[in-house]
Amino acid sequence: MKHVRLYQNAPLKINDNKILDEYASHHLGKVLRFPQGQEITLFNGDGNDYQASVLSVKKQCEVRINSCTPNLSESKLNLILAQGVAKGEKMDFLMQKAVELGVNQIIPIFTERCVVRLKAEKLNKRMQHWRKIIIGACEQSGRSVVPELLNPLDLTDLMARNCPHVFVLHHRAQKSLLEFDQPDQATILIGPEGGLSDDEITYTMQQGAQPLLLGSRVLRTETASLAAIANMQMLWGS
Repeated sequence: MKHVRLYQNAPLKINDNKILDEYASHHLGKVLRFPQGQEITLFNGDGNDYQASVLSVKKQCEVRINSCTPNLSESKLNLILAQGVAKGEKMDFLMQKAVELGVNQIIPIFTERCVVRLKAEKLNKRMQHWRKIIIGACEQSGRSVVPELLNPLDLTDLMARNCPHVFVLHHRAQKSLLEFDQPDQATILIGPEGGLSDDEITYTMQQGAQPLLLGSRVLRTETASLAAIANMQMLWGS
């Protein structure tokens, strides 16, 4: 049976018995029909893996935490993705893959060409949905640090945050990643479908962002995000 990793938003301690939350209990008992007595891995975002034995798989699953080991899967590059909000499943997909590729923080950005405009209740529901995707990607990819999802910002608010080493992707830039010095922290700014406008690109560069070229072809937003993350991790992270 495939080894199971589950997130728990709670303190975890060796030799404690733990009742898993409703989602984890349902997934373990009803979806996986996991056998009593086998081991699973729990994590809560503190960077450790907790090995636990399953004591009960009834309506509420109970486990006993046996050990704690540091999870060394995090990249040495602290990477922020500032992503123009894309439509529906496209945004879900790129968030999932960005987490798998090791980003530390995701900031949804509303720009001139964003098709999606989320208000109040719909925004709250979408944020909850995205957080679930991020946690699921951590479970799947073996990470024990959960990337932070910030509330959406507009471009001026993003640039006012003084994010480290902002790279703005566009196909008319001149420099590739190979021409930059290696940073410890970096921010990738990607536009939505349709990209950033010329005025937005100019503005971000006036605020200190570095224009970045990934190649001679025009990439879709989800392709650009994942290609940039993968290349940065290969060159500067792990």
